[in-house]
Amino acid sequence: MTEAKTEFEPKIVAFLCNWCAYAGADLAGVSRIQYPPTVRIIRVMCSGRVDPVFILEAFKDGADGVLVAGCHLPSDCHYLTGNFKAQRRVLLLKEVLKQFGIEPERLRLEWVSASEGDRFATVIKDMTNEIKKLGPNSLRTEGGN
Repeated sequence: MTEAKTEFEPKIVAFLCNWCAYAGADLAGVSRIQYPPTVRIIRVMCSGRVDPVFILEAFKDGADGVLVAGCHLPSDCHYLTGNFKAQRRVLLLKEVLKQFGIEPERLRLEWVSASEGDRFATVIKDMTNEIKKLGPNSLRTEGGN
């Protein structure tokens, strides 16, 4: 019996702020903008509320990439400073990931407006292609989750 080789399809976990990034993802959906089905969305009230432990757990549980997306610009956060907090955390966490042998490119921070459904789709396409080049997460267990 021959086994057909299947192309690696990354698993991406996306933490999206309720006010902008999630609304942008919703707009992409209702506008029927095509993007890869590699992303699993978790809606949070603010990008600043994404605890680094959530990101590390996602990688531990088999995610090949993690996206944190907040309001359109760091200064446009609905909670004023949440985007700045997320930015600091992601920068520091990328250094921690290196210590675990995980490429920091697997963690991405983006700003997406509620009216940017096309931008959300582009971010997912780009991230999917980048993760495909990197291959599976080294922490992924045999058989994958």
